[in-house]
Amino acid sequence: MFPKTGKGFQNEGGRLTEAAYIAAISEALRTEIGTGVGASKQIQRWTEASDRTARNWLSGNVGPSGHHLVRLARESDAVLSAVLTMAARPELGLANDLHAVEVALAKASGAFEVLRRRRALGTR
Repeated sequence: MFPKTGKGFQNEGGRLTEAAYIAAISEALRTEIGTGVGASKQIQRWTEASDRTARNWLSGNVGPSGHHLVRLARESDAVLSAVLTMAARPELGLANDLHAVEVALAKASGAFEVLRRRRALGTR
């Protein structure tokens, strides 16, 4: 019988180990939703995983796999960012940031236009 060596994921800084994957997902979840009882309940709502499984993901005992990881990434920007970073594709996460900038610019432009109109009306 051969020892189980497992497969690592390629990453920019070298090989990504399973332990590093688990730690990254756990950290992303804790950063976004905290560590309280409500955190595991939120993960359960997102993934339909059991309470014990959600708590294990939060504590970094194990990491989500397959459809659970996809469901987490769908709901959590932090998890999506962690996955893209581990896949050495962080630039793909910029789409959310670009959209936020576009919205902020549109709001600022609208506010500027309102101020400009008020100023024009006040001088006439």
